[in-house]
Amino acid sequence: MTHAPAISKPLATALKGGELPRLTDAHAPLTHAVEAVNERGETELVHIPAERALTLYVDKRELVTLMTLGAHPELLVLGYLRNQRLVADARDIESITVDWDVGAAAVKTRRGIERIEERTASRVVTTGCGQGSVFGALMDDVASIALPPARITQGELYGLVNAIRLKESTYKSAGSVHGCALFRCSELLVFVEDVGRHNAIDTIAGWMWMQPHTVQGGDKVFYTTGRLTSEMVIKSAQMGVPIVVSRSGMTQMGHAVAAQLGLCAIGRATNQRFVCYTGAERLELQPELVGEFGQGRV
Repeated sequence: MTHAPAISKPLATALKGGELPRLTDAHAPLTHAVEAVNERGETELVHIPAERALTLYVDKRELVTLMTLGAHPELLVLGYLRNQRLVADARDIESITVDWDVGAAAVKTRRGIERIEERTASRVVTTGCGQGSVFGALMDDVASIALPPARITQGELYGLVNAIRLKESTYKSAGSVHGCALFRCSELLVFVEDVGRHNAIDTIAGWMWMQPHTVQGGDKVFYTTGRLTSEMVIKSAQMGVPIVVSRSGMTQMGHAVAAQLGLCAIGRATNQRFVCYTGAERLELQPELVGEFGQGRV
């Protein structure tokens, strides 16, 4: 089974922007059928997530190879460049062309990237599936991030978790992927899956950048199925999103960065349970709601 891309319609709308980069629309199959043997010794056909290499070239200079599901590769590349702070504005990029026949993404900038060799010389391999990486200088800029004021109610948090529970996904049909989403309160705006959570958040960052006049981060909530590591916290903050929610937990460095930024980090959010690790002042508690929603609804 291959699910239709979750953000193809917003992408088509975004492409109407005159100065925004021109993007190809190189979708790839999200799952692959293989034969496996079950517990009864029977051979059956099962679907597993696709995983493919995408080598990123910026102005014909090879930069990095990303391992990805391949659902929205152009937005992944755009968001990667944004979250690595290699490009300051989407309009600095003229085009992104993805060709799956050769597994390459060609980025053409309008004026080049200043000091690209120096800025990409040091790389930190991050924790988690798919071995995400950030360039070393990125970690030095955390203190300069200022997050906008924002709050979330406990009821909105429950609605958010329930929306994810009901969402049709590659994970439900094939497993082995991470999902990330962007919400306005409990309204699901965009949902992305990939083999690594860092790819999924980069894709959302790219989607936001293609709609600069309609999508800002201040009133948004970022959700991930994966751990809240320092990388995930920093990327969410760079997107201007001050509230993050995870189905999983949080690492020590992720906690330290979130506390420094005043970011609200909520983890272990399943059903009606959650833990607010940092930024509790952004969370409006409504303990009277516990048990009110009923089994299976949140």
